[in-house]
Amino acid sequence: MSQPCRICEQPGTHKMGAYVFCDLHYEHVQRERSGIWQADVVSIALLVLFVVVVIGLESWLQPQFSPGSLLLVGVVAAVIPSIIWLAFFYRRDRLEPEPKGMVIQMFILGGLLAAAVGLPLVDDVFAVSDWLGSSPVWAQLLGGLLIVGFAHEFLKYAAVRFSVYNSQEFDECSDGVVYTTAAGLGYATVLNIHFVVASGGVALGTGSIRIVLTMLAHAAFAGISGYFLGRQKFEKRPYWWMPLGLFIAAALNSLFFFFRGMLSQGSFSDFGGTARPWIGLALAVVLTAVVTWFLSRTMRRDIESLLAAEEG
Repeated sequence: MSQPCRICEQPGTHKMGAYVFCDLHYEHVQRERSGIWQADVVSIALLVLFVVVVIGLESWLQPQFSPGSLLLVGVVAAVIPSIIWLAFFYRRDRLEPEPKGMVIQMFILGGLLAAAVGLPLVDDVFAVSDWLGSSPVWAQLLGGLLIVGFAHEFLKYAAVRFSVYNSQEFDECSDGVVYTTAAGLGYATVLNIHFVVASGGVALGTGSIRIVLTMLAHAAFAGISGYFLGRQKFEKRPYWWMPLGLFIAAALNSLFFFFRGMLSQGSFSDFGGTARPWIGLALAVVLTAVVTWFLSRTMRRDIESLLAAEEG
């Protein structure tokens, strides 16, 4: 086979879809990531446990914080869920090696893009907190999609597309999900820290629910665009493929936070309201579990289809 490997430029020996791979990277590309689903289920369970423990400790101890200590505790609480999730990235890698340093880099890059571009764009340039919550429903949905949703999801996508995407470490379709999820976690962490700082500190129990909710939702949306990104690299996809993936992720972003706000009567929306935070957390858990299951199932089906086409 005269064509070089898509990943390492060594002589290609196998063809999958539109691309050619050497023996090593052919094995990587066709490998099913069975650990993703299981690791994410455990991560979700641990994050819910984190919320329960924090609320239980707050109720039992009834701590009294100064404004400064409340702010510090809130920032620490915003970081802990990300550490939990990233630890299970490592757990995945014990069976399916992925460079830990690269995952951390994507996490940091996602956070930097949120701080440098995402927050200033949404909060300062478009000032959505001044008008979006009081707008008609159609304007909330449209503004949530075109401004908030696309800003968030494009930046998570860009963190991977313009860095590790062209690296030899990005050697499986499922790497798109792994790396964009890491970027999404970094993005959500900065959003959570910004919320704590802007609020001057938050109550531990309700604050922990908002923190975990935001993290789960953004990780799920990032995984969707990561799936499209992975297939774009290893298959010859039409020009509309990646824009479609970003549109789906942005639309779910907009719809999720809109309906969460409606069901919880404004709880933890950016615009205030009556607090019923458990409803929002339940929505985030269900959304993340469904998206993770769907992506795992779809990636397995895609691999089976490509292998069947090659054999045929």
